[in-house]
Amino acid sequence: MNLRGCGTALVTPFKADGAVDEAAMRALVAWQVESKIDFLVPCGTTGETPTLSREEWLRVIEITIGVAAGRVPIVAGATSNSTADAIEKAKTVAAIKGVDAILTASPYYNKPTQEGQYQHFKAIADAVDKPLVLYNVPGRTGANLEPATLARLARVPNILAVKEASGIISQMADLINAVPESFLVFSGDDAVTLPLISLGGVGIISVVSNQIPREMTELTQAALNNDWTTARKLQRKYLPLMQANFIESNPMPVKAVLAMMGRIEENYRLPMVRVKPESRAKLEKIAAEAGLLTPVAAR
Repeated sequence: MNLRGCGTALVTPFKADGAVDEAAMRALVAWQVESKIDFLVPCGTTGETPTLSREEWLRVIEITIGVAAGRVPIVAGATSNSTADAIEKAKTVAAIKGVDAILTASPYYNKPTQEGQYQHFKAIADAVDKPLVLYNVPGRTGANLEPATLARLARVPNILAVKEASGIISQMADLINAVPESFLVFSGDDAVTLPLISLGGVGIISVVSNQIPREMTELTQAALNNDWTTARKLQRKYLPLMQANFIESNPMPVKAVLAMMGRIEENYRLPMVRVKPESRAKLEKIAAEAGLLTPVAAR
């Protein structure tokens, strides 16, 4: 498995009655693959996974695998703030044919120490034979996974990578300096993909690529190929969209724009709700300026 480049943290489309919209999910995955995305990440934060039942969680992963049909790697989300439950989820996902790696985040709400996070992730890694991609997103979990702890975890054989979403550039620099060159560091924030790659990162697990899969893949690959002129040009064009996706809690803005694009119906599960009218107006303007909306849709 060659895991690098741009991977999409997929949204989960819902119908008006709250059910998973399987037809829209299939269409989204097909579009992503046809747009030359490098890999796909179902059932992460952007997929509203905490609101999915166990059956829905597995179904979303199975749909993604089925539509992708081996054309791109699949990194399936499996997170819990209970280590025992996280191990059980990781074992379940690891047994699914077509899952290439498992994304698992720091335990949320518990606020474990660095040693607690180390023991949590090591226990998961020891329980499965699939590669793990760790996910550091302290803004969501309340616990930062520090570079020194990741350096220890990088020595665990099947811990392959980290999605680093602390938003702290100095921490990213320390992290890349602390881990072996073979350990993969992905950005968890679209807007800082370029600086992370310049420091030695290998790509992005992206929100904005739900909306612009081809363009975000081109940006990432240009940076990886040291074509900084192309990378910066794409960054300048799409930075407002990257930032707009976080004017309210993810995935509310990205799903709003996908609905404007006609890709999904704009439905959420509580506690996610529709964005405020003023946020919607900003999103419409930015999406239109980025070329994502037809004149009719923009109105």
